[in-house]
Amino acid sequence: MNPEEREERQELAWLLPSPGEPVLPTHRHDLLKDRLMRELTEQAPRLPETTTAPGRRARAPRRRFAVIAVPLATAAAIVAAVLAGAVGSRTATTDPDAVDLLRRIAEVAAAQKAVPVRDDQYVYVRTQGAMKFSDTDIRVLREASWTAVDGRRAGLRRVTVLVGPPFRARDPFSSYSKGTHDMKLSPDPNVTTFRELQALPTDPDALLEKIYAGTGGEGQTRQSAALEKIGDLLPDATLLPELDAALYRAAAKIPGVSVVADAKDYTGRSGIGLSFRERDGRTVWVFDRKSLGFLGSADEALLEVGVTDKAGETSTT
Repeated sequence: MNPEEREERQELAWLLPSPGEPVLPTHRHDLLKDRLMRELTEQAPRLPETTTAPGRRARAPRRRFAVIAVPLATAAAIVAAVLAGAVGSRTATTDPDAVDLLRRIAEVAAAQKAVPVRDDQYVYVRTQGAMKFSDTDIRVLREASWTAVDGRRAGLRRVTVLVGPPFRARDPFSSYSKGTHDMKLSPDPNVTTFRELQALPTDPDALLEKIYAGTGGEGQTRQSAALEKIGDLLPDATLLPELDAALYRAAAKIPGVSVVADAKDYTGRSGIGLSFRERDGRTVWVFDRKSLGFLGSADEALLEVGVTDKAGETSTT
């Protein structure tokens, strides 16, 4: 065996658990996952109009309820298979208080007035959160997006970096330097449009079944993947009361959710929270204590949702 083969074998042996280990240690788990994803997605297509910085899972775009982008789907399936063999399964329990809270939130959501939306308009969502570029470089930003209701026209993503470095030439992440930056959102056939969102079933069982079918192979468990998908849909669903209520009722059917009596969204607004396990740890949805309106999460605050006639305009609703 030559030195190169010996070194490669030692590296692979270091990545794998030793005989008898019940689980893969966290640092090896992360390294193996990153290595597989890097090798399998390096040929995946990239959109030139917008970029995603490290350290933050983007809220948008909303992916269709189907497996798309073959290289990424393949990578996710392989990683899931590796992790399934490395991490023991745990049975999540149902918290009656969380189920009761979700049902009350659903009742409030269903009572809201539906917003009339035309095909030639844009859904407008404004949020605030942070992106971690390194341990010493965490940028606070406010993001606004305008997406075409019918998905046939280009939209707009406007990022205002509140805390971050000044613009630097040749910086690969210059679009996240301090200040305001506009990026074009081209029509994407892999993104669920508002009209498609509007067509989703409002029966909780049928909706949950569709979500499970569309998130196959994502996340460490089907439950965490479904809750993550529901969380991604909640901002736009506030314009669709019946669907909004159905999403909360579907979430109530997924075990593992618990109540957080005193929770805060990213901007510090206080409310009552619902905590659930996601692929990167635990996520907390935050709701206004009195109105039970959705405030966002501990990682990203939802500031405004509405409809506009033009991309770049503030909400007209």
